[in-house]
Amino acid sequence: MKIHILGICGTFMGGIALLARQAGHEVSGSDENVYPPMSTQLEQQGIALCRGYKAEHIADDVDQVVIGNALSRGNAAVEYVLNKNIPYISGPQWLAENILSQRWVLAVAGTHGKTSTSSMLAWILDYAGLNPGFLIGGVPANFGLSARCGEAPFFVVEADEYDTAFFDKRSKFIHYHPRTAILNNLEFDHADIFENLDAIKKQFHHLVRTVPGEGLLVVNGEDKNLASVIAQGCWTGQASFIAKHGQLVQQQNEQAPQTLWSIGSCSPDGSRFEVLLNNRPAGEVNWSIHGRFNRLNALAAIIAARHAGVPVAQACAALAEFRGIKRRLEVRGVIAGITVYDDFAHHPTAIAETLSAMEEVQGTGRIFVVLEPRSNTMRMGVHKTSLAAAFNGADEVLLFQPASVNWDLNEVAKSAAMPVSVYDSTETIIQQICHSAKPGDHVLIMSNGAFEGIHQGLLDALQSRYAENVIA
Repeated sequence: MKIHILGICGTFMGGIALLARQAGHEVSGSDENVYPPMSTQLEQQGIALCRGYKAEHIADDVDQVVIGNALSRGNAAVEYVLNKNIPYISGPQWLAENILSQRWVLAVAGTHGKTSTSSMLAWILDYAGLNPGFLIGGVPANFGLSARCGEAPFFVVEADEYDTAFFDKRSKFIHYHPRTAILNNLEFDHADIFENLDAIKKQFHHLVRTVPGEGLLVVNGEDKNLASVIAQGCWTGQASFIAKHGQLVQQQNEQAPQTLWSIGSCSPDGSRFEVLLNNRPAGEVNWSIHGRFNRLNALAAIIAARHAGVPVAQACAALAEFRGIKRRLEVRGVIAGITVYDDFAHHPTAIAETLSAMEEVQGTGRIFVVLEPRSNTMRMGVHKTSLAAAFNGADEVLLFQPASVNWDLNEVAKSAAMPVSVYDSTETIIQQICHSAKPGDHVLIMSNGAFEGIHQGLLDALQSRYAENVIA
């Protein structure tokens, strides 16, 4: 089958392209923004990429067009597909019909941590010799790809609550019908499609309704919003996880969790932590990943993998070899002792948790945060009143104000406890960091986009200043 994918360089749609190619289809695609790491892995798999949404990019003999949720009516390619009566489908529906229908689906949902938890879970299953399929909204270092078909029965999918397509406004995860579902956390996000938090809760409960009674819900027991979702009705066994025993949110229904998992003793740098089941030692993780939120992600992955038959000890051993994910506190380079990171965080909670993780590796150096408010919710200014507090772990913050943001980021600077400056040029940001950063400092660049190539631009500028090589 000849398939053309509109929006192919998005993390999800890029994964669909890889799966379709691995399934033997001829795949091409179009996108306005073509940049690594997705463009690189697509090209390496022999998938033709076209820049822009033009009718001529869609071959006359195409069998099916898969349309991403970033596209809407009025788009030239979409209008061409509709006018020519070309068969079309959403990415989630394509995935459900062509890949997931006969698989044991392990879905990872939540406002934060989906990519990290999915990557950990897929790696644990792979380490155990189960060769799972997966579709993840990032590139796990252990695999080097964001998606693969794998072997039956297991398939790990990052289950996004964002809408499916312009013609299907349900959340993506409604299509997946998981047997094992992780509910990591729940906050208000995606203000461009959800009116309020209750609207998101409704979609999460729709997901809960699809999990069979013989399946398992792995639920963050500290999250009150998830507790209220479960209180609407649950027909599936539950396993709750919390950071520390004794912090479980009181369930608002009569059904108590079957098991309670928590984190026991933990080293100061987070490189070792104990896994507790019902307050008794069940395993120990020794790894190179940092942050409380990543320990919770690991706990959820261990529980889900156990449901698929992987012993806790084997899951812990797998995590010892987990190498992280691109764009999740990823070290892009070190110049003269100045470490430059790339991080996807674009929500105040994610920013705060990432900075908390930095405390475990900070040493005596300072932390510079460089943020591009690129997500739709950020550009709308929904989180502007909570941004300043999210930066509390930083020593200095540099905010980039692109033309697409129509609110003044100086509002954040006025209420922040640390120096915050606003720039309309990435080149000026690079110059400022080069002037201020010293050996031992950390520069944390946060964006869910390419950010005008600022990461490499900063490394090049620092290398020129110090005349030293990049240590990647």
